[in-house]
Amino acid sequence: MSEKNFDVQSIAINANPDQVFEFIAEPTNVPKWAIGFSAVDGETAMMETPNGKMKIGMKMYANSELRTVDTVMTMPDGSIGKAFSRITENDNGESAVFTFVLMAPPVPLEEMEGTLEEQKKQLKEELQLLKKIIEN
Repeated sequence: MSEKNFDVQSIAINANPDQVFEFIAEPTNVPKWAIGFSAVDGETAMMETPNGKMKIGMKMYANSELRTVDTVMTMPDGSIGKAFSRITENDNGESAVFTFVLMAPPVPLEEMEGTLEEQKKQLKEELQLLKKIIEN
């Protein structure tokens, strides 16, 4: 493999790790912090991009014991996009660290949202927004 096909970012959130997990694991909260989504219902999602709208299949697999949320997105052409996240406790459980693994997008998503490099910049903004929402 010559080129890195993933990006890992994390952010400290000054809130109880279980509360952070509950917020992130709830599909209807995704549009509050993930810029590219205008609606998520647990089965489907509406992606809003500079290049237009796209309805996709979207399943979130949440494990409260491990505080993980894995997301599988099915594009209209059947290609699959994935993202993985984990909430870990910090400061003896007084705060949390949210870690997000962004995989390179399948071609239809890359055409809509941009390359992995472009999505990395957007993810950084989204994590700052998520922190602000949860801490306030």
